[in-house]
Amino acid sequence: MEENEVAGRIIRHESMTALAEEIGERLVALLPRLRRFARSLSRNQHDADDLTQAVVERALRNCEQFRAGASLAGWVFGIMKNAWLDNRRAHARRAEVALSEDSGEHPAVSPTDTNTQLWSVSEAMSKLPEDQRLAIALVLVEGMSYKEAAEVLEIPIGTLTSRLARGRSALAAALSDA
Repeated sequence: MEENEVAGRIIRHESMTALAEEIGERLVALLPRLRRFARSLSRNQHDADDLTQAVVERALRNCEQFRAGASLAGWVFGIMKNAWLDNRRAHARRAEVALSEDSGEHPAVSPTDTNTQLWSVSEAMSKLPEDQRLAIALVLVEGMSYKEAAEVLEIPIGTLTSRLARGRSALAAALSDA
């Protein structure tokens, strides 16, 4: 192995270590948003925590795939969506039963929460179809742009706006009945 090749490998390793450290620091700031989105996906606090941990590990392990100038939040939320889908497929192959809607676990709130309005919104969100729930979680809860949310969900912006409109209508109807 030539001296230049060894030097090049050392420099690449040092730059990857610096990149992993920078991404790690930025991921810490994203943790509350990641946990909230994980709860929207899994509808179970414990599964959400496991998913969040797996996503952080995956992001750090694959930090070289992050494109400079890209949105870290968009990249990590995309990793989370894909990890969640992979997990669901694995559960389906093993014929495991997902928690029922009446399991007592709801995204973003616990059964001891005394804020009934928040409870009502959480309850209404949990009853939305998955595609609408994910669109609302990314755009309305996490504050992503339509473009960024569409990229995370890997759908056209028009499809995202349609899901948002249907989801908003369903939420409004559910909350007016509450």
